[in-house]
Amino acid sequence: MENRREAIRGVCGCVVAAAGGAAGMLTWAPYGRRGIFGGFEGESEWDVLWLGLPVMTLGGIAAGIALFALVQGKWRRALGAGVLLTALVGFGVAFDVLAGPPLNCGPMPAC
Repeated sequence: MENRREAIRGVCGCVVAAAGGAAGMLTWAPYGRRGIFGGFEGESEWDVLWLGLPVMTLGGIAAGIALFALVQGKWRRALGAGVLLTALVGFGVAFDVLAGPPLNCGPMPAC
């Protein structure tokens, strides 16, 4: 009986992590479309794909794992997933992974 409960809990954890990854990809999709297929003057920004997609997907997975651990009352696992999520946010902000192509408005400094 205990093995069955553990198996069900493991499957639920995998489903939550997969749903978090899918949510991360769906959140990334508008940025990816704008950055890859139609930036300013048709210029593509491939960093949105190479950096943005993995960061958003891993962030969704980490958020799902943190939520699942909190629901189960496993505070250390939730804290670890929260630290990973914070590190991913920091990486995303530092490298501006969801930025589209730079705007080049001409000789004026501001558009």
